[in-house]
Amino acid sequence: MKKGFFKVLAKLNKVLLPSYSQKGLNLAKASKLQMAIIGWRYFVTTRALD
Repeated sequence: MKKGFFKVLAKLNKVLLPSYSQKGLNLAKASKLQMAIIGWRYFVTTRALD
C-alpha cells in the first residue's frame, strides 16, 4: 500500500513539477523553493523504488 502510494505520487510529480536536470539548473545558484522541489522529488522517488 505504502509503496503503491509513492509510485502514484512519483508519477504526479513527474507531470506537475518541473525537471531541473533537463533545464541544466546549477544547484549552487538554485533558490530555496527549487531546492525544496528537488528534495521532495528525491524523497518520493526513493520511497517509490524501495
